[in-house]
Amino acid sequence: MKFVHTADWQIGMRADSVGDCGPKVREERFAAAKRVIDVAKSENVDFILVAGDVFEDNGVDRKLVQKVADILRSFGGPVLIIPGNHDPLVPGSVWEHPAWNASNLKIIRENERMEFGQVLIYPCPLREKYSTSNPTAWIQKENDERIRIGLAHGTVEGIRQDEPDYPIPRDTPQRTGLDYLALGHWHSYAAYAGSDGNVRMAHSGTHETTKFGERHSGNVLVVEIESHGKAPKIKPVRTGGLNWMSVSEELINQGDVIRVKEFVESIAEPSQTLIQLRISGIMNMEERPELEHIAQILESRFFWSDSDTSQLGASPTDRSWIDDLGPGIIQQAALRLLQLSDDNSEVTKLALSRLYAIVKGAAK
Repeated sequence: MKFVHTADWQIGMRADSVGDCGPKVREERFAAAKRVIDVAKSENVDFILVAGDVFEDNGVDRKLVQKVADILRSFGGPVLIIPGNHDPLVPGSVWEHPAWNASNLKIIRENERMEFGQVLIYPCPLREKYSTSNPTAWIQKENDERIRIGLAHGTVEGIRQDEPDYPIPRDTPQRTGLDYLALGHWHSYAAYAGSDGNVRMAHSGTHETTKFGERHSGNVLVVEIESHGKAPKIKPVRTGGLNWMSVSEELINQGDVIRVKEFVESIAEPSQTLIQLRISGIMNMEERPELEHIAQILESRFFWSDSDTSQLGASPTDRSWIDDLGPGIIQQAALRLLQLSDDNSEVTKLALSRLYAIVKGAAK
């Protein structure tokens, strides 16, 4: 038995953090959805499991619902979907739309075992946004040799979080006798090994990254199970089209800004990359043209960029900050230390750096 496991498409997300690029980010989620179908077809899978949060919420434009249903219907084979905590099964939800009447689409509404050919499916649809209850608690072991697959949405216990949110015990596959538990809710791919070392439970992660910090997102999982009791073969397949990068660089020595520029220029596929670049440290004023060049590269080549140099200061050996002090004893001391530092005295350079740090600290 071979199937695709996906979740957390978050169709309808606002993407406000990337400003004017928001519409393009939202549209890319549909392109990624089509790539999910391409994977399912190329891998010749038997069915697709969608583990919740297809939509950002139940208030999304109903045109988006129709668009998603059309994409899923294009697979041709069975697609089994559970509502998640973002799109729970409540009155007026997205799941009441007539688009789901397609013969190969199944919106699962009850905690009931499903006989699906030679496979048993144990779905756990959600009916509210938050809960401290284990959605898989109803699943029990059975004396049946068919492949047993669970479909749920929640957080595996042991992952740090502010409060329990649909907690799922780590031993769920062993407790319930499931061959595989397909999970949604976390946007990064994560596999959870049991006491025997075999992975029978995983978060697929979102098919297209939603924000910075989702390190292993933008995939679907192709899962193959030979027979009941055999360990699943799990293969992540890339479906994401955009790359999200958060980069922090500290300038210490002269020439470091050149290093940062060369790094930015080396990034592959900049037109498909969103980047947050944070530059801190110190820099000589004569290197400012290179810093401006970095900003031009980011703005002209990248899908979206944000550059923050608020923590970047002038080098202590740069006279500009001393001139800004105005006449007085502190400026005189700084000028004297600057003069002495020309002799490459480590003591005077350290003293100048300390004075610079005091001045910059007082200015904040």
